[in-house]
Amino acid sequence: MKVIYPGSFDPITKGHMDIIERISDKFDEVVVAVLVNSEKNNLFTLEERKQLIKQEIKDYGLKNVTIESFDGLLIEFAKKIGSKIIVRGLRAISDYEYELQIAHINSKLYEGLETIFLVSKAEYSYISSSVVKEVASYKGDISTFVSENVAEKIMDKLIGG
Repeated sequence: MKVIYPGSFDPITKGHMDIIERISDKFDEVVVAVLVNSEKNNLFTLEERKQLIKQEIKDYGLKNVTIESFDGLLIEFAKKIGSKIIVRGLRAISDYEYELQIAHINSKLYEGLETIFLVSKAEYSYISSSVVKEVASYKGDISTFVSENVAEKIMDKLIGG
């Protein structure tokens, strides 16, 4: 069974990797779907984000995880790759309210599509890509939020190392 884990992953965090690792243990194939959104002011380009994810997947030793990108509606991407399962991580109740609305819309637009919510582990519940970037922009320690490799790339981007 193939499952999609979508997001912008700008940058990929330990929280993202926790979800990927947990679902890779439960599904035959995990597709990390990186959103292309030209209106969003990303720190990393699409290719840089995909490369960071690829390295993380390798470092975690995950063999059934692939990385693809998409733009437009997630349901169209799901149809294209033949998946009817989306996994979304939840950190807080506010995530649930937003994600529930999206899940209902997606299921109306693509009959049979299911969204599975996976609650983040407590140690990752406060981590978001935007918080990581903000802390890093003030030269704060982000080592508990992202891997050493990702932290290095963020610092290179923000402050030149």
